[in-house]
Amino acid sequence: MKPPYRATLARGIALCACLAFACPAIATTPAPVDARVPFAPTPFRGTDDTEHLAYELHVGNYYGDTGPLVPESLDVVDEQGHTLLHLDQAGVAAAIRPAPDDGKPPVIAAGKRAVLFVWITLPEGIHPHALHHRMAFTDERRQVSSLDGVAVTVRDIEPLRLGPPLRGGQWLAHEGPGNAHSHHWGSLVAVNGFLTIPQRYALDFVGIDAKGRAFRPVKDIHATRHADWYGYGVPVLAVADATVVAMRDGQDEHTPLEPQPEPPALSLDGLFGNYVVLDLGGGRYAGYAHLQKGSVKVKVGDRVTRGQTIGALGQSGNSAAPHLHFQVADAMAFEGSEGVPYVFDRLDVHGPESEGQLFGMGDPWKAAPVKHVADELPLSDTVVSFPASH
Repeated sequence: MKPPYRATLARGIALCACLAFACPAIATTPAPVDARVPFAPTPFRGTDDTEHLAYELHVGNYYGDTGPLVPESLDVVDEQGHTLLHLDQAGVAAAIRPAPDDGKPPVIAAGKRAVLFVWITLPEGIHPHALHHRMAFTDERRQVSSLDGVAVTVRDIEPLRLGPPLRGGQWLAHEGPGNAHSHHWGSLVAVNGFLTIPQRYALDFVGIDAKGRAFRPVKDIHATRHADWYGYGVPVLAVADATVVAMRDGQDEHTPLEPQPEPPALSLDGLFGNYVVLDLGGGRYAGYAHLQKGSVKVKVGDRVTRGQTIGALGQSGNSAAPHLHFQVADAMAFEGSEGVPYVFDRLDVHGPESEGQLFGMGDPWKAAPVKHVADELPLSDTVVSFPASH
């Protein structure tokens, strides 16, 4: 689903310079910005066999008379002084929203706020408990100022270990973790005083054939039918023993690859079409979206067991093509919830694939030698399959 990025972000106030640990000062003028990390990150292991942190740093150019500020760099260090991430101006430009025009430097206008989508790949053996942020800025007069603070405690929570959400076949884990340009991580939802990212770790599972194509060869890709798409109608499975807390069925499905209107609301009913939400326990909820009309086999209050069929992959709701949208968040509702990481207890990884290859364009997709992994989350645009259960 593709809720639009909200260019006008909710204003928040945080004390930039509060430090939970000692850190060398930067010998420049303090930057006239407010900055905060609204939702602290949780480490998780991706299908590149490394640990990652994913979160957002909100930075506001607070005063109207400051003029535009150009972020020149970002450094993130842990409580031991290890530099976990360094971004130069080009790196900041790639991570910041609203994004600058091609070839232009990133700019935070006077009185405006920007969001940096921070992706950290942790070095082997480094397990940070706290993060500290340093940023350098230049103004219109080329004067340098700095931010030195924004202490964040890393969440000490193990990601949930889940079973497969789908049965059989190969799946492109599209628009997933690590892609700050995706319509998942990149979609902030502002509602009732909260600015959250429900889809921070969401995946769109698109069925593919052995050549990486999403649908059978056709003369006109805009004339495909649902039956042409490899994943359409495949059983969708409960990823754990859980309780059904929300569901909907009976919504019509769209024609593949046809334009759709903006969703009526950034909510389950406005985005998910036919859906199921499972209470996994511990304040975490699994959401399944875009299910086939008439396929939902559960109702609110039902207890389901891992591997139980709860519906079928379809194309209802805010969906341009047949796929399963899957996410885990910290609340049942879409609006106001925060996406949290999870891992699948068993995965076969077949290498990366581009969106063009999905549609049969460019160099043909070739599977990499299969890699059997455990307790990992598919990173964006990785092809995976789910081994049969023991």
